[in-house]
Amino acid sequence: MVIFSAFYLSRPISTTQTLFVPKGSISHIITQLSEKGYDVGFIDKYILLLLGKPQQGWVRIGSNRLNRIDFLYKITTAKAQIHKITLIPGETLDIFFDMLAKNLKLEKSKLNRYYKELSPYQEAGIYPDTYFVPFGIKERHLIEFLVSQTDRKYRYISNKIFGEYSKKHWLRILIIASIIQKEAGSDKEMPLVSSVIHNRLKKSMRLQMDGTLNYGKYSHIKVTPKRIREDRSTFNTYRHKGLPTTPIGCVSLKAIKSAIFPTKTNYLYFMKSSQGHHDFTDTFKAHRKNIENSK
Repeated sequence: MVIFSAFYLSRPISTTQTLFVPKGSISHIITQLSEKGYDVGFIDKYILLLLGKPQQGWVRIGSNRLNRIDFLYKITTAKAQIHKITLIPGETLDIFFDMLAKNLKLEKSKLNRYYKELSPYQEAGIYPDTYFVPFGIKERHLIEFLVSQTDRKYRYISNKIFGEYSKKHWLRILIIASIIQKEAGSDKEMPLVSSVIHNRLKKSMRLQMDGTLNYGKYSHIKVTPKRIREDRSTFNTYRHKGLPTTPIGCVSLKAIKSAIFPTKTNYLYFMKSSQGHHDFTDTFKAHRKNIENSK
């Protein structure tokens, strides 16, 4: 028994230099680590009971390979130095990855590559929020964390509303929500903007919304008549009918709920008023009057 214990505890474990320890019981933590590829099992649960409860959150291991007892000791005692990153609602991954590359000294090309590999969505696959990640985290580990946290949130919301999580259905919701996020002047306006989008789609009208052209690197670029004429992408809803093929940027919970539950109206048009909010109308005549009054 002594020989077995010595052999077992000295067996090497391959690990990342930082790892995320989830909240929950020791059994839950061991299960989660095992599912993520770490060579741990039920015996380690009892070892941890002797060593102490694991840290919650990011833990700095400091090595890619160490023996089992050192690994288990690390996750009960070590804490990683943390960096705070924030993704604001409506922002695009192109801009967000620029920020991550600069602030965390990472390679943007790798962030893009791992995101495409791990997320089912070309945009909106990272939920806008404030995250705490360790200094020294590598590109793949960071993207795995952000995408998994987002996937967990999307599954929860979808299951709560629909009783299931269909990525095909959810993609359409994210696309509509991303347009709402770009167009609405406030959270209060989001269900109204959603109603215009749904009403126009039902009538096979082009959406004709400037916000759809604030995709990718154009996130903060003012949309001009020249841009509308020249942009050939599916994001140009002046040129193309229907929705863009992907979301425009990341989306808040309010935008998601507004996409799913639009206010019931007959509105087909809206424009920004001099007071800063939007005026909504159901006829082109009334819309033209708002345009004239704004001049």
